[in-house]
Amino acid sequence: MSRPTISEVSALLADLNDFRTLGVGNQAELMSRKADLLERIAAAQPDDIEAAEVAAAARARADELAAGG
Repeated sequence: MSRPTISEVSALLADLNDFRTLGVGNQAELMSRKADLLERIAAAQPDDIEAAEVAAAARARADELAAGG
């Protein structure tokens, strides 16, 4: 797994902002993208326990939203 690029993070932040301010986009999809980026960051920092915990929490929320919650 490769670390996310600045452009990937910037694109997600822009899309999250659009969702928050304009209601544009799909929350479950956005959270899945966020979880993916955080998982990639955690994978690149295997000694960072906090990064792994944050990524796991993001994935759990993304899965919950995908299931309709």
